[in-house]
Amino acid sequence: MAENKQLPESQKEKIAARGAEPLLRMVGIGKTFGAVRALSGVDFEVYSGEVVALVGDNGAGKSTLVKTISGVGPADEGECFFDGHPVVINSPQAATRLGIETVYQDLALCDNLDVTSNLFLGHEIRTPYRTLNSTEMEKRALAVLKTLDVKIPSARALVAALSGGQRQSIAVAKTILRQAKLVMLDEPTAALGVAQTRQVLNLIKRLKDQGLAVVVISHNMVDVFEVADRVVVMRLGKRVATFDAKNATSGQVVAAMTGADYSTIGGEKASAIGGNE
Repeated sequence: MAENKQLPESQKEKIAARGAEPLLRMVGIGKTFGAVRALSGVDFEVYSGEVVALVGDNGAGKSTLVKTISGVGPADEGECFFDGHPVVINSPQAATRLGIETVYQDLALCDNLDVTSNLFLGHEIRTPYRTLNSTEMEKRALAVLKTLDVKIPSARALVAALSGGQRQSIAVAKTILRQAKLVMLDEPTAALGVAQTRQVLNLIKRLKDQGLAVVVISHNMVDVFEVADRVVVMRLGKRVATFDAKNATSGQVVAAMTGADYSTIGGEKASAIGGNE
């Protein structure tokens, strides 16, 4: 697999200036479950080399939006563009073909298998004789783990023996092996200790440095402000605000989540980019 390179500074500046085309752009997304309007007219975008935190109270529509992007729950209405082209994401397979990968809270790892087997589960490499090419899979596994600076005892260590942070890292490494362009992480630091949380946050930063687009669902404002470039706030199925993480405060974001006036919290004007722009 080709190694992901660091983005040149010129491209990072372009992304910072928002002059580049978003990797993913969704316009007017709507989703209904019976009589419940889960998403209503949601616009969403994320750029390559950017981390977007998706926040909101329970039931705000965060998970529904992620499932729409990942093809698990296709949108009922709206348009989707990927790499500048109109696309239809109506299944997880369609999302994977585009380069969209999602890591859910349960991680979808098999505790009884080793690291290498988990990384290639369902995508095993075989020899010309159709037997498993264990040597090549282990070689590629070690290469991608090194790229992400993931430290584990061995590529043949059982996943059941790994820490929470290491398990999260293995789940993310699977997306890189599948040539992901956009990685979505659902509560990646939930139930992790301090050291394991630090490991996962560093991993998110490395994904960004390698030019991937990253979407993180999180309720932890400390984690959000450490890794995010922008914070998108969902409330009652709508995108109600977007903040530049460098110029906003957690108080302003929480206020937007609850429907309060966030414009003067913290003693200065909030740096809100807006809701559905």
